[in-house]
Amino acid sequence: MYKKLISPQHSFILVVTLFLMVVGNAAFFKSLIATYPLNAANIPFLLSVTAFFIIASALFLIVICHGSVTRWLLVLIVFAASQAAYFMDVYGVVIDVDMLENVMQTDAREAGELISFGFVLRTLMFGVIPAYLILKFCPKSEGIGRELKSKLALASVLILLLILVVAPFTSQYASFIREHKTIRFYSNPIYFSYSVISYVSKAFEQPENTTLISVAEDTQRVGVNHKNELMILVIGETARADHFSLNGYQRQTNPELSQLPIISFKSVVSCGTSTAISVPCMFSSLMRENFDIKSGLAHENVLDVLSRNGVDILWRDNNSDSKGVAKRMTFEDFKLPSINPVCDDECRDIGMLSGLDQYIAARKGKDMLIVLHQMGNHGPAYYKRYPKDFEKFTPTCKTNDFGKCSNEEIVNAYDNAILYTDYFLANVIKFLQKYDADYETAMLYVSDHGESLGEYGVYLHGAPYALAPKAQTHVPAVAWFGKNFHVKLADAKLFENKAFSHDDLFCAMLTAFEMKTDSCAVWKTAVEQHVNSH
Repeated sequence: MYKKLISPQHSFILVVTLFLMVVGNAAFFKSLIATYPLNAANIPFLLSVTAFFIIASALFLIVICHGSVTRWLLVLIVFAASQAAYFMDVYGVVIDVDMLENVMQTDAREAGELISFGFVLRTLMFGVIPAYLILKFCPKSEGIGRELKSKLALASVLILLLILVVAPFTSQYASFIREHKTIRFYSNPIYFSYSVISYVSKAFEQPENTTLISVAEDTQRVGVNHKNELMILVIGETARADHFSLNGYQRQTNPELSQLPIISFKSVVSCGTSTAISVPCMFSSLMRENFDIKSGLAHENVLDVLSRNGVDILWRDNNSDSKGVAKRMTFEDFKLPSINPVCDDECRDIGMLSGLDQYIAARKGKDMLIVLHQMGNHGPAYYKRYPKDFEKFTPTCKTNDFGKCSNEEIVNAYDNAILYTDYFLANVIKFLQKYDADYETAMLYVSDHGESLGEYGVYLHGAPYALAPKAQTHVPAVAWFGKNFHVKLADAKLFENKAFSHDDLFCAMLTAFEMKTDSCAVWKTAVEQHVNSH
């Protein structure tokens, strides 16, 4: 009876579903059991949830697989599920739309740092070999009519089973759906497939407006100091605020900055949890709640506004790229040894200061903004982010496979990279001090996002923002002002504990260059009220 009702191909799909649930959902079951511990009271619901996701996965595959393309769809899904499972299991990340955006903007070097022996082994065992077996043994379609009858029959049975496993636990499911969204994000292949479909659909959306939308068109200069501005904006990478000793971290990770007249803003939150989101967002006039990459790139950013008003802008990048922010500006790629003079295992951030004296000398009488985009603490290979002389905290994790390292070793390597950023920022300030007499000089450093270092079993970054831990969104920000700069350190100290976010950068940069716009009127009023309250 079963063979007459259900086609061999659909039976094969059910086998593949069980395989995926067994080998691809360790993170899902780990998260589920952490929320609903194994005890007599929870076991019935745990069995129900397990059955629900098995049935839902089977229903998903039955619906999308058709005829001769079935084997190829199953190969694609099984292979992709092996990749998703590895990163969810090892790093605790969620494969959502923002994570896929981050992946698509990852260059070959960054991707290479994620490849380890464990990754290759898992891909071979749970991706390549199963894919081969699917191609070899997946039954051929028995015709459209037969497959359609089988699909309808099996889908009806699966839907009925879904109702039966959920019905006795409706109150528990209400809580599960409302309060434990993170668990569902680890379901494999359902959630990552949903994310892929969402990402692809957005990618193929027709642009609403191909013309760059102007912002802050009423911007005008209001400064009275006749010296030109010379400012360096450092965009950090993957630094978390609570690992800066300037912010109270018990380790001395900022020995050089602590000796300089700087201010550390201690309550700054990021616009996103990945470079692909945070970098374009922080330069945009759109607030985080309204920002998406498509809208952000359709509008001018603060660099466009500054450039339109006479500021000469240079973007130097030792990271992947500017994520579209600097595509209308002078851009220099300092990941290349032919350009960056300070390269050993990799090209160092400090090399971005090379040649800036000549750049400045050629632009006398102009306001200048130099943006330096760091490699910073980009993971998981933290041990590569600093020269050997900066290995102060030991022992360190010297692999990109965190499973082979203790948490202490991972944190030590991460903190050594912070130590190198401290050295780099101190040298940026020392560089600007040479021009202090002739320019209004200033430096602002802010990281793009933070990093999880094993808290709650999560590593790296890229978590959905609504669920992201503070470690991924609380970022360091440091400022230094030269003697002629119109903002004084004593005045800025009033703001060191004020809550800021990446949303503030747009207006802060215009203010730094003594410009005014109605777009920043509310921001300016809030700043003045804060000053008056102190």
